[in-house]
Amino acid sequence: MGCCFSARIKAESPPRNGSTSNYVSKDEDTLSGLSSKVSLTSVPQTPRTEGEILQSENLNSFSFNELKTATRNFRPDSVVGEGGFGSVFKGWIDEQTLTAAKPGTGTVIAAKRLNQEGFQGHNEWLAEINYLGQLHHPNLVKLFGYCLEDDHRLLVYEFLPKGSLDNHLFRRASYFQPLSWGIRMKVALDAAKGLAFLHSDEAKVIYRDFKTSNILLDSNYNAKLSDFGLAKDGPVGDKSHVSTRVMGTYGYAAPEYMATGHLTKKSDVYSFGVVLLEIMSGKRAMDKNRPSGEHNLVEWAKPYLTSKRRIFQVMDARIEGQYSLRAAMKVANLAIQCLSVEPRFRPTMEEVVRTLEQLQDSNDSGSVGSSRDQTVRKSHHSSSSRSRSSSGARPHRRSMNNSLNGEGTSNPKPSASPLVT
Repeated sequence: MGCCFSARIKAESPPRNGSTSNYVSKDEDTLSGLSSKVSLTSVPQTPRTEGEILQSENLNSFSFNELKTATRNFRPDSVVGEGGFGSVFKGWIDEQTLTAAKPGTGTVIAAKRLNQEGFQGHNEWLAEINYLGQLHHPNLVKLFGYCLEDDHRLLVYEFLPKGSLDNHLFRRASYFQPLSWGIRMKVALDAAKGLAFLHSDEAKVIYRDFKTSNILLDSNYNAKLSDFGLAKDGPVGDKSHVSTRVMGTYGYAAPEYMATGHLTKKSDVYSFGVVLLEIMSGKRAMDKNRPSGEHNLVEWAKPYLTSKRRIFQVMDARIEGQYSLRAAMKVANLAIQCLSVEPRFRPTMEEVVRTLEQLQDSNDSGSVGSSRDQTVRKSHHSSSSRSRSSSGARPHRRSMNNSLNGEGTSNPKPSASPLVT
């Protein structure tokens, strides 16, 4: 689930902990607020064998023919997404028997089919089963089961009809209306809760690929994290980090992780800061179609985030008037903290959740604000509109990003896994 601008990055240096990886990217250029529904089987501190992973009592094993029937023979018009892992097909299964059902009846599923090309693809497929077979939370996508038959490997998820956050923020098609400020803040909070759960002492998981295309939305815009192929167990004992080959998505990966391969929970926090900035601005983390100096969103936006008069140059013009200056500055301050170059200055995801909950509970979350706030906004947008028209900035290229499932996902763009420069 990648995008044409924030492509995954491949580290050419060998792993720092002596482990090996056979993965080669196909892309050229990815607790507060816990619900009573949360459940998990404690993640073992020692790696489980493939047999142990596949024997999870929480998952169902589907036959290839069952999924073939459920997706209408993997018809092209059933494709709702595509990534480096493979294509995602919409299908239907019976709620009770979990066998294939007629289209439009039973439970809607998203079946992700692995491209039969690489050993690392199997590893990522297994990693998703390992984590989603044990971890259950309202803000994690639900995995119904898998298929392992001959060379066929598939994953079967719940279907989330609104697709990815990436589509809603960056696509300009008529069927994607701009998300309101209130919904954006709700999605940010939901995603933060998902990450906070993964970072909790019970789970101790580092997500490693937090980005807008991996945040899926249900019909009520409840957000859920998907794609756990790059997730890693957190450090154990007195270790401060996990040493690993650099993998993730360019534009989202934390600078210290890219430089050293040292992975911590704070690496995810940095990625959350990037996504929060995308939510505020409606701009991609990386976009070479933007004017010179604006290709990297974080580098461009940081100087504006601390200024009450300049913050509106960052904010998405499509949601003008839906938030107060105070609310914009609170979210901007949170983004700045998450994007701190020094990891120890970044907040924990539990702290991020509390901050967003406080914002949602306050009168600032969706209010228009004072007359002074509105004057500042109108003054800025008037001048920025003139600036854009005089600068002759090129229009944004239409996004080719995709979601695991959901609406408006035709002609998707594949993604990869290692960070590719």
